[in-house]
Amino acid sequence: MTGIQGDLKPGAPGETAAEVPQDVDLTAATGDAAAVPLEIMAQSLGEYLRAWWQKLKSGDSGLLPVLVAMVIVAIAFEVLTPENAYLRPSNLVYIFGLSTVYMVLAMGEIVVLLLGELDLSVGAVALMGGTIAYKLIQQPSPNWPWWLAILTSLVCCGVIGGLQGSLVALLRIPAFVVTLAGQLLFTGMLVVILGGADGSLSVSPADPNQSVLYNLVQGSIDPVVSWVILAVVVVGFGTMMWLRASERRRSGLVAPPASLTAIKIGLMAAVGVVLLIVCSVNRGGVFATIEGLPWVIPVVIVILGLWTVLLQQTRFGRYVYAIGGSAEAARRAGVSLRGIRIWSFVLCSATAGFAGILLGSFYYGQYSTNVGDPGQLVLYSIAAAVIGGTSLFGGRGKPIHGVLGGLLIGGIAYGVSLMNLGSLSIPLEYILPGAVLLLAVLVDVLSRRGARTGSVIRV
Repeated sequence: MTGIQGDLKPGAPGETAAEVPQDVDLTAATGDAAAVPLEIMAQSLGEYLRAWWQKLKSGDSGLLPVLVAMVIVAIAFEVLTPENAYLRPSNLVYIFGLSTVYMVLAMGEIVVLLLGELDLSVGAVALMGGTIAYKLIQQPSPNWPWWLAILTSLVCCGVIGGLQGSLVALLRIPAFVVTLAGQLLFTGMLVVILGGADGSLSVSPADPNQSVLYNLVQGSIDPVVSWVILAVVVVGFGTMMWLRASERRRSGLVAPPASLTAIKIGLMAAVGVVLLIVCSVNRGGVFATIEGLPWVIPVVIVILGLWTVLLQQTRFGRYVYAIGGSAEAARRAGVSLRGIRIWSFVLCSATAGFAGILLGSFYYGQYSTNVGDPGQLVLYSIAAAVIGGTSLFGGRGKPIHGVLGGLLIGGIAYGVSLMNLGSLSIPLEYILPGAVLLLAVLVDVLSRRGARTGSVIRV
């Protein structure tokens, strides 16, 4: 992991290329040139698959490890849990609800990890954000509108991130020290705000204003509307993907083969249909009585989309990857290291605040000092990001890594609870994710070694 004082210099033995969108030219920012993966140059599906295989053999495994791990975990718990209950639709929907907090926290943590830093305060900041939002919608006062309560919560958490980021960027204090102090500080403040160690807050689904926060995880979308949303998402994103690839080919730029784009659109539609069917079986048993898609699923998809666009399609995102690849080279290219670092911590903390709101909704609108362990939340968020494929060394990672890693963490935690192991359950909820995290870091280290001799073209 690289910090402010330990950034890799161009040409250093440990330097690796930052992972950036394929149409970004960071030659000036890296001192060398951006690495162009071979599969981007493929003109047919066969060439793409061969290039992908070469990339895999070189050590860059992408999403494959976390996908394989999810399959192994699902099969293992299905076999080991009583009555083979793990893959029942009701449990699958519950696992997704449980995992949403880890997913959102991991997506926020990823932007800091891309810089080669760590934010150890996201657990306490998440609980602080949820507490602020729940406090502001209490009756008879303050009784703020739900949207204003959420916005205020995100702003407060963003300010927390800005203060921590300023200490890191301006005073050059190591990020793990600043954020560890923040974790302890805000955990203590949380107890005071809640009114003591046993203090609590709650929202009611019967109140129209409070029900919005309650239903973020507990609520469902009308089944007909669910299918309409799926159709709109598939058609909209599919059209965007197809037109973007076509435009790049017409402009003489590299683009994925048309057949690959069609396969991606088909897979997106298939996953959406399966997801809706699983939710339908769980929520009513027959299609005529179902409640539809849980609200939290489109919420997470929107957050994923926003983070993906920010990191993959904007100048800010390109600068984040450039700093993670080589901070010194990025500085020489004119990138404001201080500004990018501060804003990264701001966005990380704001995202954590929203994760805290989801956490309260998952626990049926109940918020207390017993709802979530801030230490466990931060460990799970970092583990989810790294297990999903984000590098601890900076410069490589995507928001989708946080989603998949969070889903795997949630799946392990719920699988252990289903096995009814008594006193062994809690230790295993730490041991199993820890073992998977260690394996993920090992894969990361080996892949970075392979990337220096793997199948990439330096341009």
